[in-house]
Amino acid sequence: MSVDEEETSSKRGAESAGGPKLPFVRFLPLILLAAAIAGFFVLGLDKYLTFDALRENRTTLGTFVAEQGVIAVALYIAIYTISVALSVPGASILTIAGGLLFGQWFGSVYVVFGATMGAVGVFLIAKTALGDALRRRAGPAMRKMEAGFQENALSYLLVLRLIPLFPFFLVNIVPAFLGVKLRTYAVGTFIGIIPGSFVYATVGAGLGSIFEQNDEFSLSGVLTPEITAALVGLAVLALLPVAYKKFRKSKN
Repeated sequence: MSVDEEETSSKRGAESAGGPKLPFVRFLPLILLAAAIAGFFVLGLDKYLTFDALRENRTTLGTFVAEQGVIAVALYIAIYTISVALSVPGASILTIAGGLLFGQWFGSVYVVFGATMGAVGVFLIAKTALGDALRRRAGPAMRKMEAGFQENALSYLLVLRLIPLFPFFLVNIVPAFLGVKLRTYAVGTFIGIIPGSFVYATVGAGLGSIFEQNDEFSLSGVLTPEITAALVGLAVLALLPVAYKKFRKSKN
């Protein structure tokens, strides 16, 4: 038996024993991510992502922002990016804190950049570690859903980002399993989170007066019926290209 025949035989034997083995390095980012999430909670860092912590430290934080300027902005974006990448609770509080510290306009910009970078990081990890492998093993139903999603990926992503029906971290990773391209994912995430980010940053910009009056504040009051209706309206607009494509197909 020649060397080439031996290699071919070895590969066939490995595949028959359970398919090609994925290298360990493929799962290393996922392992590091899981370790970082565990460390976040073990160190008790979640206690800083509360309104009580924001109320107690707002003067110190405001002074730091005023004195450090660009460094404070870079640090805030980095913290937001990491929190989204780790999928830890508290993104809404960080967004409101951005409005409190930087104002509704600049706060919204920093939030959008931080959230997009964090979401892209999670997307790449999920796609590299699990997405490609799951897609290779997917059945006909999964492939059909994947094809339908990819055909209108940007519109569907915008809808998922605009309407807060599903957890943010879930919307971050599911497109990785459906074969969505990185560029489409990044653009859909960036544009889709702008309205919601602006709403929460605007709330944060007026949070100082609430703290000064010692009034109670709850996240449940942020998404009023009017704001929710506006977000739903934007989502409907995002679906118009999908409806148009289906109309043309049915007409043809």
